[in-house]
Amino acid sequence: MKNIEIAKILYEIAELLELNEVEYKPRAYRRAAQNIEILTEDIESLYKKGRLDDIPGVGKSIASKIGEYIETGDLKYLNDLRSQIPHGLQDLLKLEGIGPKTAQILNKELAIKNVDELELAINKGKLKNIIGFGKKKEVNLLQAIELYKTSQERFLLGDIWPIAKNIKSKLESLKTVIKVEFAGSIRRRKETIGDIDLLVVSKQPKNVMEFFTKLPEKKNIISSGEIKSTIVLNNNIQVDLTIVEDSSYGSALQYFTGSKEHNIQLRELAKKNNMKLNEFGLFNLNDNKKIAGTTETEIYELLGLSYIQPELRENRGEIDLARAKKLPKLVELGDIKGDLHIHTKWSDGSNSIEEMVIAAKNLGYNYISICDHSKTLKIAGGLNENDLKAQMTEIERINRKLEDFRVLSGIEVNIDSEGNLDLNNSILKDLDFVVASIHSGFKQSEQVLIKRVLNAMHNDYVNCIGHPSGRIINKRAPAILNFSEIFEEAEKFNIFLEINAFPDRLDLSDLNCFKARERNICFPIGSDAHNLNQLKFMDYGVAVARRGWLESKNILNAMDLKQLKKVLRL
Repeated sequence: MKNIEIAKILYEIAELLELNEVEYKPRAYRRAAQNIEILTEDIESLYKKGRLDDIPGVGKSIASKIGEYIETGDLKYLNDLRSQIPHGLQDLLKLEGIGPKTAQILNKELAIKNVDELELAINKGKLKNIIGFGKKKEVNLLQAIELYKTSQERFLLGDIWPIAKNIKSKLESLKTVIKVEFAGSIRRRKETIGDIDLLVVSKQPKNVMEFFTKLPEKKNIISSGEIKSTIVLNNNIQVDLTIVEDSSYGSALQYFTGSKEHNIQLRELAKKNNMKLNEFGLFNLNDNKKIAGTTETEIYELLGLSYIQPELRENRGEIDLARAKKLPKLVELGDIKGDLHIHTKWSDGSNSIEEMVIAAKNLGYNYISICDHSKTLKIAGGLNENDLKAQMTEIERINRKLEDFRVLSGIEVNIDSEGNLDLNNSILKDLDFVVASIHSGFKQSEQVLIKRVLNAMHNDYVNCIGHPSGRIINKRAPAILNFSEIFEEAEKFNIFLEINAFPDRLDLSDLNCFKARERNICFPIGSDAHNLNQLKFMDYGVAVARRGWLESKNILNAMDLKQLKKVLRL
């Protein structure tokens, strides 16, 4: 399916049009891109059936460009737009704090064409003569540049996981493949991924390697060998495939999954027990005889440990707990009974409440909470008090038709720069679930930011703080907050702290979950879905919770509806 690929092209066209200061068109291309992203049908199939105009936002002009790309693999309109913009100027838009107008000003005033030239200009003090570029702005831009450079080496788990699963599925379909599994950071479900590692057991490795190096997603081949090959995909992520012997599959899987620090501790433990551990197996040092290697479980058992789930292998004390047989029973996706953060057409979502209900029921959920944006987030079509009352009436009507399912009326209320909420308590008190979130002002001092969060937590009708650090992975650093204080207040005032499952948020982070896990705090995992497909983002939130050592008892929406209603006093 080329859906994501074509959506990406339309997003780029929108960016380039903005840089050329074209009005209206960028919005049209973005809308078309968003709707293509959520398609469940292959866009190439729609094109062949002459049904591109079935996609909302895709008119004749955009449809013709999609058709040209599908037919030729290229697009003249995009190439022409690229030729009008200095090479690298687009990358400036990836920096927090720089939009199309700012990028154009930098280009016109200082002939800045890329991120490196911007960094050089800041260090030479050249931005000081441009209105609006003070010292604080320079410091913020340098931080954004540093984040940008780091992000070029890492991919979002949510972007890579579907691609990786597709490749793994194709390998599993080969009759010559006996076993196949992920290794490395993707198996540990880290929030960003450097590359995709796959281990395969096969009696015909040549056949597997030939299939792998000819995958249609492949852009080029880095290396091709009998037991290891490396390719680069069209999205520029590297994929390494290694063939291993079945007798060493478990040890290789353990070794290549990592983390490095976890493996060092395991090897030290093996050494203390007169054993040697490497990717080929676990060996008795007395006679160098291999005593384990086929499965990971037997390796951990012979080292005197309970099996350690891949998400825990970060050297955060998991080995000591595995020795004491006290590892947490990690929450699983199947434990989740509902989604407590969903957007609809009432604000900036793509689907109706009823459509979201049907999709949630298909996932096996018993409830959802509709948390559209509130009024000061105008860019997201935020709801005012009257809108919210009308939505609550619609939810009541929908609930009357439902059996064994409940739609909670909620809101994602905005925390303003002073720490006030943008909706009155008179309306908040009538809602089932209130999420309070910060959406701007992340460069304020730590003292001001923490005051804003605490003010919201102290409101009698706020249930939860949404995406608490405000980070956008690879784009915006987390706000500087004293999370120890936030955890203390959350426990004291019985406030839930969200694990936002949207792939570029994953906020709370796994580390903050880990730090807060022993407090009496409950964590709702919310997909923050703005369309039907995004409900599946729940999987990434569960991965964060697992990496944070959380169990189902720690997760608010692992409760059934009866328990939830009791906790929320509904």
